[in-house]
Amino acid sequence: MSSIEALQERYERLDRRFETRSESAIDAGCLMAFDYDYAGHDAEVAIDTEEFTAVCPWTGLPDFGTLTIRYVPDEQCIELKSLKYYLLSYMGVGIVHEHVANRILDDLVAVCKPVRMSVELDYNVRGGLHASVTARYGRDS
Repeated sequence: MSSIEALQERYERLDRRFETRSESAIDAGCLMAFDYDYAGHDAEVAIDTEEFTAVCPWTGLPDFGTLTIRYVPDEQCIELKSLKYYLLSYMGVGIVHEHVANRILDDLVAVCKPVRMSVELDYNVRGGLHASVTARYGRDS
């Protein structure tokens, strides 16, 4: 069994950095949309997953969180399988929390052009800090 002092020395040598992928690995090209037959209706679509992950751009350590997407479609809806593949493309990508929510919002707005949309990322506690980021888009605001 190691003493606290011995463990402290070993801990200080843990200066590893894990390899990360760049933001260019995010595959917005896989996103698809389908025609929405009820344009003009104020129906909100909510999609969530507790499995979102990207990594810290400085350490490469994983960040996990719950992603919630809410939108009112205009003429197009997001195809869910393509969304899953898109979200999986974030695995291993080094990107800060604040940028993730905005990047997802921009990519989804580009593919389905909703009336309004919000993307919320509620990250798990890390280092004693809890972070939640919400990005919004609205053509009517």
